[in-house]
Amino acid sequence: MYPMTRVCSKQLLPIYDKPMVYYPISTLMLAGIRDILIISTPQDLPRFRDLLGDGERIGVNFEYAEQAEPKGIAQAFLIGADFIAGSPTVLILGDNLFYGRMDFLRDSLKSAEGATVFGYPVHDPERYGVVDFDSSGRVLSIEEKPAKPKSRYAVPGLYCYDERVLEFVQGLKPSARGELEITDLNNLYLEMGELRVELLGRGMAWLDTGTPQSMLEACSFVASIESRQGMKIGCLEEVAYRMGFINQDALIRCAAEFGENDYGRYLRDVVNEDPAPLRL
Repeated sequence: MYPMTRVCSKQLLPIYDKPMVYYPISTLMLAGIRDILIISTPQDLPRFRDLLGDGERIGVNFEYAEQAEPKGIAQAFLIGADFIAGSPTVLILGDNLFYGRMDFLRDSLKSAEGATVFGYPVHDPERYGVVDFDSSGRVLSIEEKPAKPKSRYAVPGLYCYDERVLEFVQGLKPSARGELEITDLNNLYLEMGELRVELLGRGMAWLDTGTPQSMLEACSFVASIESRQGMKIGCLEEVAYRMGFINQDALIRCAAEFGENDYGRYLRDVVNEDPAPLRL
């Protein structure tokens, strides 16, 4: 992503009308999650704090932790050990955008044991972790960026784990590139017969904004949906209001922060619209 990310974290770059990080945070909030740990570099973490604060204004709790050097996605569990505190955990990558009903994630969080990851059909599975199935649909393996993918189902950057995840990550060995691989963690659960792979169908959209081209596509997607429906994607204040995290007075205060710009006007429209609940 250089030179765009030379002085700014990728997750702080805009996807159409909002910072990229708003979209994965909204996914967690739509699943009912209110305690969220933001992990970033020592250089970028102050910028995330400036953007998001402690979360009180939208009825959530944001905490922050540094990843001093990149040691793999699974390192997030070691960094957030105190935050996790023996509880089930959802991990979402900051450059992943999901659009659609979040029932799939809410349902996955009801599982008491094991791990759940998701499979999404893509035309370029060699860029991702890929799920291999047998003829009955049983998961055989998850292979990271295979040269010859065994299916077209990629694993998005959204993972649900039970309270044992920290114990299992502590037993992982770094890969050849010196990182704790999330695929190794998923395969560990698979070996125990405790990995579920839920396939996301046509009703869901998943965009990985890890390249300039995919960022442009995500911007176009969000712009098209918002223009057509008149409803925003990834608007944290609206999600907080519709999920019952904040009341109408709090939403009015949020709207006032943005003055007369489009974002502020949109929040005021949400306040003033028909009170019939919108399905999320």
